[in-house]
Amino acid sequence: MFKHLSAAVLAAFALASPAKADEAVVRAALDSLVPGTQPERLGPAPIPGYTEVSLSGQILYVSNDGKYLIEGSIYDVVKRDNLTESSRAKSRKTLLAGVSSEQTILFSPENPDYTVKVFTDIDCGYCRRLHQQIAEYNAKGIAVQYLFFPRGGLGSESYDKAVSVWCSADKHNALTRAKAGEELPKTECDNPIDEDFELGRQVGLGGTPAIYTSEGVQIGGYLPPDQMRQRLDQLAGKSGS
Repeated sequence: MFKHLSAAVLAAFALASPAKADEAVVRAALDSLVPGTQPERLGPAPIPGYTEVSLSGQILYVSNDGKYLIEGSIYDVVKRDNLTESSRAKSRKTLLAGVSSEQTILFSPENPDYTVKVFTDIDCGYCRRLHQQIAEYNAKGIAVQYLFFPRGGLGSESYDKAVSVWCSADKHNALTRAKAGEELPKTECDNPIDEDFELGRQVGLGGTPAIYTSEGVQIGGYLPPDQMRQRLDQLAGKSGS
């Protein structure tokens, strides 16, 4: 964990002003580094003299006098808690809560114990492996809400495949067929793929599949059904089933 704390960072801790944060100063500091930067949130940092900044899926710390920026994780040594990851989860929870059910393709048992949001790509190997086991996830009480994150980017071949799935009369069947390697007829319609892709960028997605709980906690990457259920039970404070 200490790889995040360079000598420069430690110096920043020592020199940071304890003064109350001035949002204008913090915003100006960010804008001086990347002009036009628009952070999603500014708030108190877990260390004195700094402001916590949520920006495009990242958590940064800017000194209240605007002189220093820390990019990395802050740990509570006593509690053995990654405070930065907790903040990331809160930001992701807010972003993901804004997703309507109409924006997803849902595979669910009748009364799920858990619902996860999964950013997927039609062609990625582990995305296909996960979908091959979708009935097993459902049998474990896990509902899967799919969002699309074409790894090739907007306008790519994987993007076109996602659009074709969404525009099919039976989205569930089309997704299953596409993930099995079947080439679907290319179709177009109003779709949420661009919105999904931007949301993935905002939550800091680095690859697919990316699996998030309702609390914004990222639990994968691909996880087999048993392991996913165990992880969800663990997060919920249950013994598992």
